[in-house]
Amino acid sequence: EFFLPMIPPTVTHHDKELHAFMKDGKPRAVLHDSAELKDARAKLRAHLAAHRPPERMTGAVRLCVNGAFPSAADITTASKPDTDNLEKLLKDVMTELGFWMDDAQVASELCEKFWAEIPGIYILLTGLEE
Repeated sequence: EFFLPMIPPTVTHHDKELHAFMKDGKPRAVLHDSAELKDARAKLRAHLAAHRPPERMTGAVRLCVNGAFPSAADITTASKPDTDNLEKLLKDVMTELGFWMDDAQVASELCEKFWAEIPGIYILLTGLEE
C-alpha cells in the first residue's frame, strides 16, 4: 500500500506514432511509443521503483488504484482518461519493475479517479488466496 505524489498521466498505452517507410520496394509501417507515452512511462517507473517488493508476487493479485487529479472546474470525473486506460500503463510498468511475474495475475481490480488538492496515485496491492 503506497501513494505516488504526482499528477497521474493522462496519456494511455494507445498513444503511439506511426512510422511509415519503404523496404524492398514495399510500404511498411511500425508503431512506436509517442514522446508523451515515453515520458509518462519514465515518470511512473521513477515513482514506482521505490515501492517494488523484494520478490515478485506469485498467484492471483488484487489491485486497487485511485487516481487523484488536480482540481479543475472545467473537468469532470466523467472525462478522459478512461479508468481502464489509466490502469493499463501502470500495470505494464509494475510488470517491468517486478511487482509480479505477469499482469495476467491481476484477478481483481478496482480503479477510481477523482479530483483532489493533492494529486497522486494511491495503490493497494494484495495477494488473493486461491
